[in-house]
Amino acid sequence: MKECIAMLLAGGQGSRLYALTKKLAKPAVPFGGKYRIIDFPLSNCVNSGIDTVGILTQYQPLLLNEYIGNGQPWDLDRLYGGVHVLPPYQTATGSDWYKGTANAIYQNINFIDRYDPEYVVVLSGDHIYKMDYSEMLDYHKEKGADCTIAVLNVSLEEAKRFGIMTADENNTITKFEEKPKDPKSTLASMGIYMFTWSKLREYLVADEADKESSNDFGKNIIPNMLADKQKLVAWPFDGYWKDVGTIDSLWEANMDLLNPNVPLDVWDPKWKIYARTPGEPSHFIGDHAHVDNSMVTEGCMVEGSVLNSVLFAGVKIGEGAEVDSSIIMPGAVIEAGAKVYYSIIAENVVVKKGATVGARPEDVEDKSKWGVAVIGEGNTIGENAKVGPKAMLEKDVGEGENLW
Repeated sequence: MKECIAMLLAGGQGSRLYALTKKLAKPAVPFGGKYRIIDFPLSNCVNSGIDTVGILTQYQPLLLNEYIGNGQPWDLDRLYGGVHVLPPYQTATGSDWYKGTANAIYQNINFIDRYDPEYVVVLSGDHIYKMDYSEMLDYHKEKGADCTIAVLNVSLEEAKRFGIMTADENNTITKFEEKPKDPKSTLASMGIYMFTWSKLREYLVADEADKESSNDFGKNIIPNMLADKQKLVAWPFDGYWKDVGTIDSLWEANMDLLNPNVPLDVWDPKWKIYARTPGEPSHFIGDHAHVDNSMVTEGCMVEGSVLNSVLFAGVKIGEGAEVDSSIIMPGAVIEAGAKVYYSIIAENVVVKKGATVGARPEDVEDKSKWGVAVIGEGNTIGENAKVGPKAMLEKDVGEGENLW
């Protein structure tokens, strides 16, 4: 028997990341020079003393499955417990894709029952944050709650994008609204739920029997528990947290790593973020290279200029190339004289000699036309080609082609 196990929802398509998730699941998107997004909730589990994690996959799971492997980098290669990848599967009564977040957990009731836990924490695979789930569990037990929801105070304008709760002076939730047009509170759900398993199991079974249900935690399970006067409490969180489900938020979170005033310390030995990192040689910085306020990972070769950027393993920056305020993912090559500004360059992209991708904000007169440019995995930007800001490319660009 396990006191608490984690169920990590990692099956979403990540459509708002466009070209970056065309070939891989959102939790597998590279982040911060040496990580993938899923490293954060997995590391949180291990650091919180949770050694049994079910990862619910669905969309483009191949690379994610390969990356997780047996869970060894996160100390989750256990004989009893450990990490388990849980795709949809066929049963005697048939098979179905995961229809919603609640249905994904429902389809894995048998997996959870194997460990007979008292509590289950439900997590999302697309958030960057450090959180001690054991503190949340202690709070859940102290309050005698059926469900505890991690909450963050947001601005009134931001509140329209979240599930918003109203709570009394004891943090007992009295009202819940999913993405309200006129929010009455700024307590936003972080999509992190601690449940008493016997209670959650009961509501999952009832939800599955309701043919009108969307089978979603925010739209169905939470409102139904609240309507039945189950005890739901809010657990306030005041650390760094970012939903990296959009291009802008992913770019911002990477830039936050370069900002000493942002409390996201991935190197803290007391709360390490673990990852399956490739065995690369040390990086090389050329005699005429210039690197300022950037993360340069193992295996990189830099002979140009890199400013305010994050370079993943195996990246090559040619002589005279300029990279500014950009994220260059594993294996990408920026050839001599190429310029990359305010962009996300996906894995194994080649930006040929003299090409330009993106633009600095001050160089774009009409600010509505400025934004982060994105080049999808494996594409080539031809010599002297121009790709403007806010581009979202999933195909090669020919030599000299102008897409500004």
